[in-house]
Amino acid sequence: MTKTYQVLNVKCGGCANTLKTKLEPIFGEVEVNLDVMPREITLDIEDYEEQKLRDILKKIGYPIADEDLGFVENTTAKAKSFVSCAIGKMNS
Repeated sequence: MTKTYQVLNVKCGGCANTLKTKLEPIFGEVEVNLDVMPREITLDIEDYEEQKLRDILKKIGYPIADEDLGFVENTTAKAKSFVSCAIGKMNS
């Protein structure tokens, strides 16, 4: 089933490249929409896979917008996203 999720901390093509690199081996093709805020990803996913998606996104600093993050978790996610973005830029 194709679903779209709003994802936080996505800033540029480097971020989009990291998202695709991390998610495509597990979920197949991933579209990243950089034209909306918050940014959106669209992918084919089953309901039972959503927690796995959430975990991966949080790990690389791009949590789904409906996540209830505390101050420390939110700050940590932003820091991770800067690193993931830089890696995405180097790998593109």
